[in-house]
Amino acid sequence: MEAKNQPLSNAQLELLKLLSRDLEEKDLKDLKRLVVRFLAEKLAVEADKVWEEKNWSPKDMDRLSETHQRTPYRPG
Repeated sequence: MEAKNQPLSNAQLELLKLLSRDLEEKDLKDLKRLVVRFLAEKLAVEADKVWEEKNWSPKDMDRLSETHQRTPYRPG
């Protein structure tokens, strides 16, 4: 994979400032969980918006969960 020469985002810069010291392994795990929880909550809010905008029902969710929408694998 080729590395891209892009500047860090504002979030990355802020996290680097906040975390300029080593953390104990437990604290590092807790921090990762916190970030994952934060992102999961944001994703859930966005998913709820789409659900409401499209006026979906539980039947729609069942239909979507059974729909095959993967891109076919093409080697080479």
